[in-house]
Amino acid sequence: MCGIAGVIDPRPGKSAGQLGSAAEKMSDAVKNRGPDDSGLWVDEINGLAFGHRRLSIIDISEQGHQPMVSSSGNYVIAYNGEIYNFQKIKKDLEKEKPVKWRGRSDTEVLLEAIERYGVLEAVKLLNGMFAFALWSRKEKSVTFIRDRLGKKPLYYGYNNGVFLFGSELKSFFAYPGFKGEIDRGSLALFLRHNYIPAPHSIYKGIRKLKPAHILTIALPLTPGQIPESAPYWSAREVYSAGAQNAFKATEDELTLKLNELLLDAVGARMISDVPLGAFLSGGIDSSLVVSLMQAQSARKVKTFSIGFNEAAYNEAPFASEVARHLGTDHTELYVTPLETRDVIPGLPEIYDEPFADSSQIPMCLVSKMAREHVTVCLSGDGGDESFGGYNRYLWAMSIWKKVGWAPRLFRKLSAGAITSIPPGAWEKLYSAVQPVLPDSVRVSNPGDKAHKLAELLTLNGPVEMYRWLVSQFREPERIVTGSKEPRTILSNEEEWASVEDFTQQMMFLDTVTYLPDDILTKVDRASMSVSLEARAPLLDYRVVEFAARLPVKMKIGDGYSKRLLRRTLFKYVPKQLIERPKMGFGVPIDSWLRGPLREWAESLLDEKRLKRESIFDPSPIRKKWSEHLSGKRNWQYHLWTALMFQAWHEKYHG
Repeated sequence: MCGIAGVIDPRPGKSAGQLGSAAEKMSDAVKNRGPDDSGLWVDEINGLAFGHRRLSIIDISEQGHQPMVSSSGNYVIAYNGEIYNFQKIKKDLEKEKPVKWRGRSDTEVLLEAIERYGVLEAVKLLNGMFAFALWSRKEKSVTFIRDRLGKKPLYYGYNNGVFLFGSELKSFFAYPGFKGEIDRGSLALFLRHNYIPAPHSIYKGIRKLKPAHILTIALPLTPGQIPESAPYWSAREVYSAGAQNAFKATEDELTLKLNELLLDAVGARMISDVPLGAFLSGGIDSSLVVSLMQAQSARKVKTFSIGFNEAAYNEAPFASEVARHLGTDHTELYVTPLETRDVIPGLPEIYDEPFADSSQIPMCLVSKMAREHVTVCLSGDGGDESFGGYNRYLWAMSIWKKVGWAPRLFRKLSAGAITSIPPGAWEKLYSAVQPVLPDSVRVSNPGDKAHKLAELLTLNGPVEMYRWLVSQFREPERIVTGSKEPRTILSNEEEWASVEDFTQQMMFLDTVTYLPDDILTKVDRASMSVSLEARAPLLDYRVVEFAARLPVKMKIGDGYSKRLLRRTLFKYVPKQLIERPKMGFGVPIDSWLRGPLREWAESLLDEKRLKRESIFDPSPIRKKWSEHLSGKRNWQYHLWTALMFQAWHEKYHG
């Protein structure tokens, strides 16, 4: 795993030394992504320089050094990622024609495949996570490519007439003379989603390459002009085709097939020349990944979990039980509230673009702990989107079927009755009846969910309901002054998959939005901040394509989510160790904002400060802050979003 950065400067008079110095500064800014080695490649004639920082995982010798030049000398690559099927590609190349290999790295195999098959055909062979820049001397072009599901990041764009690219915005900050102008439309998107969806970024003129896309730029550059990227794989087509060609096999047959597929996906991600382990929360996804790892390992798999003293947020006991059953080498660390809160000041630098999923805090903690023991960790990311794990899949259509028949006026009156009772009162009522409730209807944060249900009752139909569920601030343009929210796939139904079942549509939309721009961003930045590589077997594209062909009833049914994953997991772990309400991976932001974080938050949300910065309209922000402090409403997530921008803005523009 690595960090890449580079510059294409069409201005005359730039020496190799100047180009190299700029690229080196940009790549050194992401040293955390690659502390083991650094490399530089410069083409003075074409005004081009690639920088690279290496985290050595496969072939840790000098033969894996980057940027790497192909055997013919035509291609130069700066590559970040892992290709899990590189050994098979290597064998296929050797069958066709003998190859004189310099080392054992997947990077060299990738270059040889590109030499042999061309860029497009080669990238279609890859099963892995990657983002890379490729220079072709013959074509005089630079090609940028990102993996299918968006595991690895890649930013690019013009600044002061120079084209820059890098794994993180840190590289852009390091470029001499970089000036970033905040894109207020992107900021409106951030307030809506807690993240900025690709291809947008927080800065005007800087974009994120979308997952599964290729962007080719021919030299000489025309400053300011960037062609559109094109997909080489389409989740939309996968979901559309899956709906048309759904599996006809029995649940038992598909469970067996899924087990075989996941064994292969997990096994491929266990190949490493450095110590390897896994995150274990005790939930379905991580428990299944660890089960499949242990089933293929002669040694005890190293597993890691974080524990919290707040029972409502603590999954450590469940993880410990699963680890004990599977016989893993389990490391568990209970962190104090102070240790947890100490992560917060570093978040703007770790994420270097506004990002407000509060589970970023425990993700940083568990990554730091795991890195003390291993260099590679497998995770359970991707199971929720592909196999129907989020509560909205269970509840959205179910709620609409139960209430959609009623006139909207009646639903509005019902919503008013629910919201007339404060969330705290709902919490007390729920606590009183919880002991007699079945597991299938138990929930966390019942007070907030009651108020969310009330808002859902006022909506018209499943589409409006889904958009509401994935929005934080519902009218962000009213908060960000001078903003116009750009259209995204969530607001443009023409880009949606051709599926009749709206639950499947939600899974598709989450796969192309929430998954890469929230979940995978969270894990990538947290893990790479401590030079830990995170691998996600459930995001093997073959698993995603398999899941797209599953009928909804094999994902969600009888009040349970992820039916087929559960059936597969129960081959390894007893049902009673797993079946409990979904907790998520969070921290008590709500109480912290009223207590130990109050002074910090008040400083960032100070009314005079907000007026002086002229980015947010202070009134709605201050109102939510006041209501939260008084206990009238729990606005923790809205406030956290605003605070994460303010903290980021203070660091980079203060």
